Amino acid sequence: MKAAVVQQFGRPLFIEDRPIPEPGPGQITVKMEASGLCHTDIHAAHGDWPAKPVPPFVPGHEGVGIVYAVGAGVTRLHVGERAAVPWLGYACGGCRACLTGWETLCEKQRNTGYSVDGCYAEYFLAEAAFAARVPDGINPFEAAPLTCAGVTTYKAVKVGNVRPTDLVAISGVGGLGHLALQYAKIFGATVAAIDITDEKLELARELGADIVIDARRDDPAAVLQSHGGADVAIGLAVDAKSFETDYGSLRRGGRLVLVALPAEGTLTIPVFDTVLNGTSVIGSIVGTRADLAEVFALHAARRTRVIYQERDLAGVNEAMDEVLQGRAAARLVLRP
Repeated sequence: MKAAVVQQFGRPLFIEDRPIPEPGPGQITVKMEASGLCHTDIHAAHGDWPAKPVPPFVPGHEGVGIVYAVGAGVTRLHVGERAAVPWLGYACGGCRACLTGWETLCEKQRNTGYSVDGCYAEYFLAEAAFAARVPDGINPFEAAPLTCAGVTTYKAVKVGNVRPTDLVAISGVGGLGHLALQYAKIFGATVAAIDITDEKLELARELGADIVIDARRDDPAAVLQSHGGADVAIGLAVDAKSFETDYGSLRRGGRLVLVALPAEGTLTIPVFDTVLNGTSVIGSIVGTRADLAEVFALHAARRTRVIYQERDLAGVNEAMDEVLQGRAAARLVLRP
């Protein structure tokens, strides 16, 4: 099979031949149909974060395909079914985090395309318990971004405790932001979308944003304060400075949910203002298997739209450049 491999941090991925993986007990082999390109994959390929993957490895954690083979003991997924392979590739199931519904905080977790080989390949090996069945009728190229961009922003909206009539600021209307906007609307919020490109600002309008802010021209914090301040600000722009703007946009009692992970990101929080205003700053990372099931159910009910463009796996390096240069309309999805 063909796989796109990170052989050295900061260097182009190399397309190489590898054997099709055989599933062991509790595992499945998936013949990939589509794999979303997440900014996390670029961070992985560049070795940007303190906890680094170990080259050589195959990135990708938004994979969708057809179950090709199953290992011993697998009963919930069958050959021929469509399955999704998310970021959370494994959690122990027995620690406090797992037992209290926070498996995404498990210290023994394994992450697809980071600590284990990922989905930028023609075939992929997954733990069956952490692969999700994709409902009938969902296009695999739409399902793929939902496994990370979708479930991550859906969880962020839940973690932010978004309520009807809340004013929610979405900072960055890209692969994640265009879905966050829709989830916030589903939760009954008034949504303000913030970006710096004409295409993404227009996309926000098309998706029903109530307020659209061009951060090239206007100060988003000032605009939002003119509306009384944001109840919730969800930081999706891969830009540490945008977090400060998001913080400054909050009303008293507001909640800042941090999602994006810039290579170098530090947020300086004024203690006096935070205490007096009752402000909350919350980190939110992806979602659980239950969250992903809800995301798929919403999409199957046609409550959400996934904006994507297809690219060939062989052009993965050029696709990554598109994302880094801000030229991707929303999510790029790779065809193996």
